[in-house]
Amino acid sequence: MAHVTFIHGIANKPPPDELLRIWRQALADDGDALPLGDLGVTSRMVYWADVLYAAPDADAAAHEGILENSPEAIDGGGDAELPVPTTVEERIFLEGLRDRLTDLSNAEIMAAGAPDPTDEAPLGLERVPLPWSFKKRFMAAFLRDAHHYLFDVNFSPRPGEQYRVQQEIRRRFVEALGDSLITRPHVVVSHSMGTVIAYDCLKRVSECPPVDGFMTLGSPLGLDEIQDQLQPGWSRRDGYPHETIFGGWANAYDRLDPVCGFAARLANDFRQAGNRVIDDRRVSNGGKWRHSIGKYLRQSRVRSQLRQLLDLP
Repeated sequence: MAHVTFIHGIANKPPPDELLRIWRQALADDGDALPLGDLGVTSRMVYWADVLYAAPDADAAAHEGILENSPEAIDGGGDAELPVPTTVEERIFLEGLRDRLTDLSNAEIMAAGAPDPTDEAPLGLERVPLPWSFKKRFMAAFLRDAHHYLFDVNFSPRPGEQYRVQQEIRRRFVEALGDSLITRPHVVVSHSMGTVIAYDCLKRVSECPPVDGFMTLGSPLGLDEIQDQLQPGWSRRDGYPHETIFGGWANAYDRLDPVCGFAARLANDFRQAGNRVIDDRRVSNGGKWRHSIGKYLRQSRVRSQLRQLLDLP
């Protein structure tokens, strides 16, 4: 009937089957549930945590904690070491991304112009009300994962295995989309760093199969530092991957999500022939940590967008 390809975001994760179950369960929770299995919708997780982390997070308690991206969930994944730049381009990327995460004041945000005057000013990671030990691990994971992918670092997550990070993750994503058993419509649902990977493949990998819809949740694609590394291919005027997205692109964001809050809307930065075509919708995830995939997948607006992309009643 239909198929969803999920792709996860930064930091270590539970084993692939367990992570897929968690995402499907989050969609099925609560009153306006979207139980994919009951609706005949098949799904698959593009899993890439093992390219950057030695072993899956097998702690059963952390499996549920990952829904909230709690400190315990990050702890279970171990610490990612901050990358050391080897070129001027890498140093500019890392310093710019780090500064956005940690020290952008509300005054600077407003001076730069908020996307909508009715929106709340986004919070930097410094202002997220969680222990610094958690924020430090989260920032390290974000910077390391983004850097290693975008700069295609040669990395060994464990003895005896070595990957060119971008090449390996691209291969997995393209392979998943090309599965001959996939039914249509086929929609990619991505979160966090997974939105960058999915976009990169859909826009910049010539052999990437097309899909019928694309969903981005808590996406950092609006950040200048990320966009700079998506060239050649990306441009503000014609950044929409119309060659590989036959249906729509739906983007959901929380303005207090520190990963996407600085540049939450994507329609202006990923236009098609100069026209805005992305469906940007603001949600409010609640609680102290707004980047949670579980919170995004429980949002009525997210579920209604996904229903529409999947052509479900």
